[in-house]
Amino acid sequence: MTVYPQSLHDLVDQAKALGPIRVAVVDAAQGLVIETLREAHALGLVEPRLIGVPDAIAAVCKDLGWNIASGWIVPTPNDAAAAAMAVELVRAGEADAVMKGNIHTDALMHALLDKEHGLRAPGRRVSHVFLIEVSSHPKLLGVTDAAINIAPDLDAKAAILQNAIDLFHLLGVEAPKVAVLSAVETVNPSIVSTLDAACLTLMARRGQITGATVDGPLAFDNAISRKAAAEKGIESPVAGDADILLVPDLVSGNILAKNLEYLAGAVAAGIVVGLTVPVVLSSRADPAPARLAALAVAALIHHRTPRTRARVAPREPSFACAPQPESACCPMTGATMPERPLSETPRQRLKEARHA
Repeated sequence: MTVYPQSLHDLVDQAKALGPIRVAVVDAAQGLVIETLREAHALGLVEPRLIGVPDAIAAVCKDLGWNIASGWIVPTPNDAAAAAMAVELVRAGEADAVMKGNIHTDALMHALLDKEHGLRAPGRRVSHVFLIEVSSHPKLLGVTDAAINIAPDLDAKAAILQNAIDLFHLLGVEAPKVAVLSAVETVNPSIVSTLDAACLTLMARRGQITGATVDGPLAFDNAISRKAAAEKGIESPVAGDADILLVPDLVSGNILAKNLEYLAGAVAAGIVVGLTVPVVLSSRADPAPARLAALAVAALIHHRTPRTRARVAPREPSFACAPQPESACCPMTGATMPERPLSETPRQRLKEARHA
């Protein structure tokens, strides 16, 4: 039976009980990465595949006093080759997850997202989820998306949200509560994120987003504080008890996550979902517990994915509602039309046309 996780340490304990996963580490010659892998290996979380320049990797391992198995190093001459090799290992069934080493995130994601040779999963949007532990908060918070999708529209937000919900199911949260964040808790046509939040809330009620209770728009304080929600008279099954925070865009999510980390002492473990395998995007600034927890999350995703519930298939559009692009509905869009006085009537226009 899966236990509801209260902390990142709980996730590590759950993953330890399931056995190690094979992690393809791209450009592994980095001290912090090797140190994390050594601890993860000692805990039985991973069997590393260290991709990169062999001498450089061996030197870092030696400096840290870690005697690695000879078959763990996968030689490649440069970053691009290392990223391509990680993809190849996954596609060949020889790796269960990917971890960023001493390589720029852009270079790694370019290989992972390649349409022909990457790790894209049909019908899935790629997104990022931070699992954040704050000492002053009673449970883990999921924040999405703060690293991949820059300015998602409504469709993209729905897919990002479903990814996060599916992840929480794998982590043992059977019915997560989702707060769709904005600056205010009421719908304001001038603030697009409040409109998106209202739509996502209704989409969840209609079965277009499944497996969670969704409500929004909610401001951050109302999403995590029962007291703040009560003082504002907000009646919501999510307010004050959110598990997942869906942010309006990457900038706001990134600021939120880093504020929690640097001002509230939070630990944030990040994971990329939506590909055929989980991807750990570690940063040089990440503390060791965050890196270790991210590997644990990758292990839980790998071991538990076959047991996830199937998504509800989208309903076929009804006869009266078959969505079409704007260009099909209004072919004259963009054409220059003569200006008419507001007072001019259809009868006057018809008379003018007859005498033209």
